[in-house]
Amino acid sequence: MTPQEIHDNLRAKFGDAVVESKLDAQQPWIRIAADKTNAICTFLRDEPAFQFDFMSCLSGVDYNDGNLGIVYHLYSMTHKHKAVIRVNCPKDNARIQSVHDIWGTANWHEREAFDMYGIQFDGHPDLRRILCPDDYPGFPLRKDFQVPEFYNGMKVPY
Repeated sequence: MTPQEIHDNLRAKFGDAVVESKLDAQQPWIRIAADKTNAICTFLRDEPAFQFDFMSCLSGVDYNDGNLGIVYHLYSMTHKHKAVIRVNCPKDNARIQSVHDIWGTANWHEREAFDMYGIQFDGHPDLRRILCPDDYPGFPLRKDFQVPEFYNGMKVPY
């Protein structure tokens, strides 16, 4: 299935929840509404025409325009097609629905995005830091992150 066909099917089923797309790029993508993430991803996994049964990557992004985002790379082992789905949220209220119940591998990916960007994944069963200490101040991959001069009384060598 082509990216255009995937887009058209999602638009027909979910309407304005398909917010934006760039289908003529080398890596085409479709952006969906944050409050419809779980419903759309469940549809992408369960719909026989799609069967996106493999989430190969979930990455956080700081767009440096007041928005954070998540990028999902999906693949269908059955149909041998792929899709890139994006979801944006405002940096000051970074919340996106969890997809851990759709693709089990999302569990640790979401924890990493939470740890590095501060994105809250609603419905995640164990959302806690995975790379940084629990008391680490801030989210290191945000563009506005300032490395603290000291951490727990120790000088940070930057």
